[in-house]
Amino acid sequence: MFDYQTSRSGKHALNFLRNWHGHLVVDDYSGYKPLFAIDDRTELGCWMHARRKFFDLHTANSSEIALEALQRIGILYAIEAEGDQLTVEARQQLRTEKSIPALQSLHGWLLHIRQQTADGSSTAKAIDYTLKRWLSLICYANSGSHPIDNNPIENYFRAIAIGRKNWLFTGSERAGQRAAAIQSLLTTAKLNGLDPAKWLTETLEKLPTWPNSRIDELLPFAPEVIETLMKECE
Repeated sequence: MFDYQTSRSGKHALNFLRNWHGHLVVDDYSGYKPLFAIDDRTELGCWMHARRKFFDLHTANSSEIALEALQRIGILYAIEAEGDQLTVEARQQLRTEKSIPALQSLHGWLLHIRQQTADGSSTAKAIDYTLKRWLSLICYANSGSHPIDNNPIENYFRAIAIGRKNWLFTGSERAGQRAAAIQSLLTTAKLNGLDPAKWLTETLEKLPTWPNSRIDELLPFAPEVIETLMKECE
């Protein structure tokens, strides 16, 4: 779901979530910190953001330390690939057996390297980002259902980020809200394996004569999801 707001202020995320409780994957943006002052909300760090710090460092100067960090983080992702098709219970067991020891080894290595690294250097900044967020970064490994990063979500709003210069001005706040609603529908169609253009065309053709009491049936969910929703409504 996309939500349009007039700024990046953290208050918008706070207002959007309201009384929601659960686990939330975020990056280190300071505006998100107040979200976790509420009970029963747990912060999950994003390993892709942590990895990016070392990737940029290695790209800039071929750092051997950054390369080893990337390789160690790669082990975590290899374990995730191994457990991709497992049940939640089996994936949790896999993470307990493999991910947690790999995380402990990575943590010890980072602490050791940091002691030998000058403050303020690019290497120190990359390491400090990971160490500062360590508790949130390892949280995923205690469960079989939590994601290791928020990369799938970032992939879905990358199109907006890439084209933002084209739609820097939406015209009005109402237009921005409509754009967010449209993006939400089109992205939901993609997530459900539907062709967004085909779904939109068919929906616009049906709308003029479609009864309001059945409007939910037009939402871009997979057929089995629609069937489940309708049964719940009954």
